[in-house]
Amino acid sequence: MKLRIFTTLSVLLCLNSLIAHGAGAVREISGEYTYYDDGRKSRVEIMEIAATQARLEALAREYGTLLTQTIQQNDIVKNGRETNDFLALSSTEVKGEWLGDTQEPKYEFSMDANQNLIVTCKVRGRAREISNEAVDFEAIVLRNGTKRANSGNEFRNGDELFLLFNPSSDGYISVYLEDEHRQVHELLPYPRDTKSELKLKRGEDYVFFSEKLGGGKYGPEEELIMTAEDEREYNRLYVIFSPNPYSRPVTRNSGGLNSTTSSEFTKWLLKTRQKDNKMGVHTMLLTITE
Repeated sequence: MKLRIFTTLSVLLCLNSLIAHGAGAVREISGEYTYYDDGRKSRVEIMEIAATQARLEALAREYGTLLTQTIQQNDIVKNGRETNDFLALSSTEVKGEWLGDTQEPKYEFSMDANQNLIVTCKVRGRAREISNEAVDFEAIVLRNGTKRANSGNEFRNGDELFLLFNPSSDGYISVYLEDEHRQVHELLPYPRDTKSELKLKRGEDYVFFSEKLGGGKYGPEEELIMTAEDEREYNRLYVIFSPNPYSRPVTRNSGGLNSTTSSEFTKWLLKTRQKDNKMGVHTMLLTITE
């Protein structure tokens, strides 16, 4: 006879002294990070990593970090003898969230002895302590197919883009694409949709930018084909969701899409998130090659 017992213990350790700022209070903070490349990444990817880490550094310094440790204990009794196995898994999270930049990130570039790029990024923006109020959702970029197996952020010229989305609550979605010319284009709600809001139900899988799967249920679908004028281009996809209705940024029609500048979009997103603690934003970097 073999008896297997599985026990999971969670230990939360709060690291760094936290200063009480008041729940949800918005503060302007700054951070700096230096990234040392090994020659495997492009300049744009390195800049993205350095900026992301600089924001995390600022959040950790202002709000502290939380170390979560899960201890798994396996007790096995066999033939009257007991053995114990332990496995400890740790993860560290910052206790704040970055709402948006108030200044453009500043970069300094240099080279190491092997001619690999070194990037130092300085950021300044508004943030608040995490309140656990933001709703969770799943957002997966799909390439040339509408199944989860098609997930991927690297596209070739002429590839199709789809978005798989599943929210944890009823709410409202909008999606924006920022191109290399610092223009931000509104993709959802669809450009030809006369409704000002697109409301979804919790627990359902939605696939957007597919005429076949949409069937007009979410408005007149627009299918997306990724194109690149240069050898390699980078776009940034913003997926925004909230259980509360929210106004969208002022846009102008450009080439069939409603668009605004990157700076105006950033101002709108920062202002909107300050008003809505439940709003969640997922940002994904897309690569397009010829």
